[in-house]
Amino acid sequence: MTVTVRYTCPHCGAVTSVDRAPTLADRSVTTTAQPGWAYAEPNDDDLEDADGIAFVCGEDGSVTALDGESVEGCGRPFYLNFVRYERGVELEPDPPAYGGPRFDFNA
Repeated sequence: MTVTVRYTCPHCGAVTSVDRAPTLADRSVTTTAQPGWAYAEPNDDDLEDADGIAFVCGEDGSVTALDGESVEGCGRPFYLNFVRYERGVELEPDPPAYGGPRFDFNA
């Protein structure tokens, strides 16, 4: 079973649709890919195995304005990020780099 879900391009506001399983949980739509996340194409059959979907506005099928009128799209990439878990803990998109190098300028 699939459902049609609509997403708005964060660059130009055009709306694109994708058919996907209703069990996938959306987290966010971003203008950049999340580091280390694997993205599927909108027409891939295995969306459940990906961390999200990579769109190119206007190139991944027809796009419309919010009122349903057909538009071209801006041709820029944007990313749908699914809710993702690691060892049972929900991960935030674009997590901060904890444990990285530290600089102490007060020494």
